[in-house]
Amino acid sequence: MELTEARWRKSTKSDSGNCVEVANNLPVRVYVRDTKNRDGATLAFAPSSWSSFVEMAKTSV
Repeated sequence: MELTEARWRKSTKSDSGNCVEVANNLPVRVYVRDTKNRDGATLAFAPSSWSSFVEMAKTSV
């Protein structure tokens, strides 16, 4: 998986080091990785699945 063009971002509400970064600027997939382990595993989601997860997370807080 080639992610050199990925633009990683993390939530502006994340003020601790325990968070994830998301790259959603690439076609077909949204990628997620651990901020503390950027060279570790990267998860890939279909954009519709990621959007559903984000909406669910917003309503469960």
